[in-house]
Formats: sequence, structure tokens, C-alpha cells
Amino acid sequence: MATQNSSGLYYPLTKMNFLVSVDEVSGVAAFSEVTGVDATVDVIEFRQGNSHSLAPVKIQGLVKHGNITLKMGYTRDQDFKNWVTACVSERRKETPRRTVTIEMIDINMGAPEQLVTGVEGTLTWVLSNAWVTKYTGPDLNASTSEVAMETVEIAYEELTIPN
Repeated sequence: MATQNSSGLYYPLTKMNFLVSVDEVSGVAAFSEVTGVDATVDVIEFRQGNSHSLAPVKIQGLVKHGNITLKMGYTRDQDFKNWVTACVSERRKETPRRTVTIEMIDINMGAPEQLVTGVEGTLTWVLSNAWVTKYTGPDLNASTSEVAMETVEIAYEELTIPN
């Protein structure tokens, strides 16, 4: 997956090359940061009354997922923002759940135009039944020269790591 050096060792993938796409939303969103992709399995402990051991038995319980946070510079691209607005609107009829795909790209595997089409050499996380739970607009301060950053928090029900 990653490029080999002259010693035959693989270089690690960098965290600065990734794409985020949302089903039924055209284009690929450009974010400066994606955090919070995780899955946790609850541990259920129990002990049968006639057990000779004083230690409980542990079994798997529910799988829980935290919310992810996406940070991006303010952009005029409306497709992604329309989905965000549909999720956080007070007048929504239903929550527009989508599949969100996050791809970390190995830039050594191909030309940039090939990477957008999902070539080999990527690590992928797929978030199913995802929807926006929080939107934070940029801080507006005319006395600074910072990029206007927006933050979007997304909840999801299932995490798939295909590779």
C-alpha cells in the first residue's frame, strides 16, 4: 500500500491527504481535519449463581460509535452545505441519512486525477446512516487574517473498514 524505500521498508502514510464524500451529494468535500472515527464494544459481565468461579464471564455487548468532527475552510460549494442544512433545519420532514466515505490516500500510488476516482492505494472508512448533528459557523473577526473555518459534527450507526 505505501511506497518502499531502498531498504525494503514501507514509508507510513501521511494524514494530510484525504477525501470525504457523501452519497447523493455531488463532488468531494475538502476538509482540513477529520477526527473522532471510533467504535467501542460494550463488555457485559455476569456470573451464574451456581458458578464455582468468583470471576464474572465477559461477553460482547452493543457496538457504539462516537461522532466525527469535520473542519473545513469556508467554501461556496453548496451541495455539501445543502445536506448539512437539511439535517439541522427546524423544518425538516425527515433526517437525510447518508453514507459518508473517508479515504486517506497514498500520494505515491498515482497521479492526483487518478486519486479522485478511488484507485488502489487508499485506506477507507465508511460511515453508514450518517447525519449532521451539529454545525458551527466560522468566527467572524475583521481584525484578523485567519481562514474562516466551519465545523460539522456527524453521527453514524455503523463503521466499515473495507481494507
